[in-house]
Amino acid sequence: MIVIGLTGSIGMGKTETARLFMQEGVPVYDADAEVHRLYDKGGAAVPLIAAVFPSAVKNGVVERDQLSKIVLQDKAALARLEAIIHPMVQACREDAIKHAQSKGAELIVLDIPLLFEKGGHSEVDCVVVVSAPHHIQRARVLQRAGMTEDKLDSILQQQIPDAQKRQRADYIVRTDKGLEDARGQVRDIIQSIKSKSDSRADESL
Repeated sequence: MIVIGLTGSIGMGKTETARLFMQEGVPVYDADAEVHRLYDKGGAAVPLIAAVFPSAVKNGVVERDQLSKIVLQDKAALARLEAIIHPMVQACREDAIKHAQSKGAELIVLDIPLLFEKGGHSEVDCVVVVSAPHHIQRARVLQRAGMTEDKLDSILQQQIPDAQKRQRADYIVRTDKGLEDARGQVRDIIQSIKSKSDSRADESL
């Protein structure tokens, strides 16, 4: 099975691109959705985060906006949070890969926002980067509830610049020309990856 890392900076259209892969029959593991589950009521991360960041937990739920305020400007706090969350997310990711293998999937997409930043690119077979022009990215993100210029800049400081991600990508999906254009790019990528996999299998015979 081929493991595809899907990443892209905030506002680039990664979530929609992941959905396009799913619509083509490729299973997708969503790291951010997994974090949401861990933070929600009954989530395994809630008591651990409450012990370290008590002001970020209300009524048994981690309030992500409050947690972001705490860790975005404090590298030590961010490291403590990552020490809690990353092992949990990694275990869930490994379970997702095993489940896809058990179902006979040829491919799986790991949708991971900080794939390069946290070294996850070394654990996948190829990387797809989702990208859009800078002005479109900012316009998209600033439409989100609670987002400000300062908060966006703080988030971007935690992420490798888009240009560097594109340089390191095996494939790029550009999302500034509409959904159907992106869908065509995703289909081409899937076909390319499967063709390369088939070629390697033939060479090994």
